[in-house]
Amino acid sequence: MAIKNFAIRSITGNDLDAVVAIELECYPHPWSLAQFLQELENPVATILVCEDETGIVGFICYWLIVDEMQILNLATAPSARRNGVAAQLLEHTFNNFLPQELASVWLEVRSGNRAAITLYQRFGFVPQGTRRAYYRDGEDALLMVKKVLEQ
Repeated sequence: MAIKNFAIRSITGNDLDAVVAIELECYPHPWSLAQFLQELENPVATILVCEDETGIVGFICYWLIVDEMQILNLATAPSARRNGVAAQLLEHTFNNFLPQELASVWLEVRSGNRAAITLYQRFGFVPQGTRRAYYRDGEDALLMVKKVLEQ
């Protein structure tokens, strides 16, 4: 895997077209522009974009409520996969919190998405359960958690 250095920053309104385009390429039931706009207005939501010399190549959206983070959406443009985009987004996200500020991180991932599951395990996520038929097409979601601060 070729690891590149990317610029990671908060999303702006000018980034929405690129983010929605990546979303459409990555998911069979993508978020709409309206959903991204809703997250921009949500006080507990953060959206970060990752860019290289070609433009935006990935993004992460998460909620932070007290000391728990919920990762809602993480995507890498297909043309930029296997270059460390998702890993750098996760690392950047976690590095912005002191251990005492973040107790746990939660996410759901398609049970058949082996690449994503492997990535999350590399970051310390462990399976916590299964949400049966979670996705519109009937696929299960694997609920994963990363414990940061042991209670």
